[in-house]
Amino acid sequence: MPLRNRVTPRGLLEADSARGDFMGNRGILHGEDRRLGKRRWAHKTWIICRTEFRGRRRRVMTPHRYTELFFLDEAVAVAAGHRPCYECRRQDFWAWQAAWQRAAALAAPPRAGEMDAVLHRERIDPETRRQRVWESALDPLPDGTFVLFGDVPHLVRGGDLLPWRHAGYGAARPRPHAAHVPVLTPPAAVAALRAGFRPRLHASASPLKI
Repeated sequence: MPLRNRVTPRGLLEADSARGDFMGNRGILHGEDRRLGKRRWAHKTWIICRTEFRGRRRRVMTPHRYTELFFLDEAVAVAAGHRPCYECRRQDFWAWQAAWQRAAALAAPPRAGEMDAVLHRERIDPETRRQRVWESALDPLPDGTFVLFGDVPHLVRGGDLLPWRHAGYGAARPRPHAAHVPVLTPPAAVAALRAGFRPRLHASASPLKI
């Protein structure tokens, strides 16, 4: 039976057999029985990792070790409020950091903890402890952003919207002009995308239009 560690663009953790292209973590969220407890994060450092790194191997959801989370691709992870890991994805972390610096017009590169603090404020509603969703015009949103369209998470890519599911993206539909939509990707992450960060997308991200 699949473990409940597949992450949606809404930041929810679900059970699904699809593994995805990236792994990440938010700390220890499971118990001895490999089941999730009530909390959905243990710290503010939510990262995006490679699924293979230096030959490391271990049983997923090992007791007393961090909970491995899996994402279809990096755009999903960014929408859920994660950012590239400094250890296993250093070049991507630096690209993220540089885009963040450009977007925020900072004099010096931001520290990981500073970015994590901003992302945590933007990704979590303190009252509901669920993902924050904000509104925006659809036209100016950069590629890699996730929006809700018909209450389904869609990836913005070029002139299209691609519906998400754990196994991959569905058929693309044209991006409607002059529309306003709920946005899942945190504002600071959208700014980093606009400033040049390019998330790695799943192979299904270029389907035929319907």
